[in-house]
Amino acid sequence: VTFRWWKISLRSEYRSTKPGEIKETHEDFLENSHLQVQIAVVFGAKIVEYVFNLCEGKLDFLERLSDNLLLRIISYLDLEDVARLSQTSRRFAKLCMSDKLWEQIVHLACDNVTPDMRALAEDIGWRQMFFTNKLQLQRQLRKRKQKHGNQIEEQL
Repeated sequence: VTFRWWKISLRSEYRSTKPGEIKETHEDFLENSHLQVQIAVVFGAKIVEYVFNLCEGKLDFLERLSDNLLLRIISYLDLEDVARLSQTSRRFAKLCMSDKLWEQIVHLACDNVTPDMRALAEDIGWRQMFFTNKLQLQRQLRKRKQKHGNQIEEQL
């Protein structure tokens, strides 16, 4: 475990302060409560717990996967499971609400996504499009076509 720090201050006596560094083996870190307290003060208890788990060999393999791969996996979950997963961490909440995920879900659920549907989804968002019923979607697509047609007429 390597803990580095820099002192940034407007005070003249600290301007020439050099960065500091402490290196500990995993075993020494687990026993060094003073260093754990310092990390908790600066970064919070969750980071200390995360580092502690890493030192004990408890790795979170999901955390190591790329967002694109996780989005691909999440897109195959049931909607209830997506909702539950979104409550597990900030990262999963962000992924579960992302337009990329909901675009994949819409493509899996629909036989054909037309260019008009794609344009509407870009306006209202893929998640909103997924949860909008067919009649409302048809109404919104008609309104969008009319608005788009009016804009073309105005340009001419």
